[in-house]
Amino acid sequence: MPFSTAIAALKSRFGAKLSTAVADRQAHGRDEAGHDGMPPDAVLRVGSTDEVAEAVRMCAAYKMPIIPFGAGTSLEGHICAPKGGLSIDLSGMNRIIELNEGDQDVRVEAGVTRQALNAYLRDKGLFFPVDPGSECTLGGMAATRASGTNAVRYGTMREQVLSLKVVTALGDVIETGTRARKSAAGLDLTHLFIGSEGTLGIITELSLKLHGIPEKLAAGVCRFPSLRAATDTVMATIQMGLPVSRIELLDELSVRAVNTYAKMNHPETPTLFLEFGGTSATVDEQIAIFTDLALSLGGSDIEFADTQEEMNRMWHARHQLYYATRAMGPGKKIVTTDVCVPMSRLGDCMLETRADFEASPLFASMLGHVGDGNFHTIMLADPTSRVEMSVLERLNERMVRRAIAMGGTCTGEHGIGIGKRDFLQWEKGPATTLMRQVKMALDPLGIMNPGKMLPDEDLPGA
Repeated sequence: MPFSTAIAALKSRFGAKLSTAVADRQAHGRDEAGHDGMPPDAVLRVGSTDEVAEAVRMCAAYKMPIIPFGAGTSLEGHICAPKGGLSIDLSGMNRIIELNEGDQDVRVEAGVTRQALNAYLRDKGLFFPVDPGSECTLGGMAATRASGTNAVRYGTMREQVLSLKVVTALGDVIETGTRARKSAAGLDLTHLFIGSEGTLGIITELSLKLHGIPEKLAAGVCRFPSLRAATDTVMATIQMGLPVSRIELLDELSVRAVNTYAKMNHPETPTLFLEFGGTSATVDEQIAIFTDLALSLGGSDIEFADTQEEMNRMWHARHQLYYATRAMGPGKKIVTTDVCVPMSRLGDCMLETRADFEASPLFASMLGHVGDGNFHTIMLADPTSRVEMSVLERLNERMVRRAIAMGGTCTGEHGIGIGKRDFLQWEKGPATTLMRQVKMALDPLGIMNPGKMLPDEDLPGA
């Protein structure tokens, strides 16, 4: 084992908190996507920022790679260990440190999940809005600049973080900001670390903005005869300034997969799922305006509900999609990816991508967080078939190149990891040189999550 000396030193210091068990290493070397598992050499379960800092300093002394780990829910191989090293598991750092109700902000450790935070806040009349759809840690959500269903109204992690406590690549501990809602003091280090995917340092604490729970929520569903009619309705909704909290689009194959998997009978047509929040009067007004708009653009079978039970029933189909698509091809490799384009190009991008899928031998479904131009595809391919795997790669590449050509990005919320490093180069071009220089300046030994985001050439530790 190339890092046996480092592991022995870590074991001497941290005892049972350090594991080299095969099952532990394998569980910390694969995420929820289709990337090959790459286990670290050891796993360290930490309980404080001081422990993280000490572990990083020890790893730096041995030039041992470090891979931060939260809940393991990433989709682009962020937690894989292509160069081995130490997985630092922060899930045990799960304290809610300080709640400031009057200022509507909270201080948490990185291992707190969004569900745990919202459960804690529920009787305070506050909530944290970023919802990627899985049980993620807030530290991991900041590291990957997470987004999700509420982003159309509340924004992404980028808009919700006030400050971060970060352990740097040399083991120093810094605070990137304050609780103030704005600042013009120096470089914006907070947003430098948000989305850095653990390649610059390890986030151990976060100060986050909170929001008031709306007086009333109402969820709705609306069917359309075509993807174009659905995306035109979304664009018109946003252009009118309707304050929709969520607006999600499932294509007809997505609905078919859900019907098959969950034994439902939804009409197999492109379907919008949406939610409004506010006072009772404003929500009723928003529903009326949206209904008129959707009907004028071909929408039908429109229904809304405002009880929690009925809202959960409406959203059930949306939340079943990943598992429903996987069930359409038992034993097949499942790859989920995303792009984001300007709203005016959303319909074109989704229709051209759908046409590519229909001309291929693969089953693929599409889901869009369409209020901000972001959509996902879930593709199935036989991992033993070179033809199907080649088709899958080609479809993914065509979709990404199409989005970039339309003024968009190779990822709206999944991040880069190992899965989209080439795509980042296509999108950013010479700007990746500057990113590489920042990485080298903040991580001179090249130990922070190596092999992720940026190409390895010219990076220390490559």
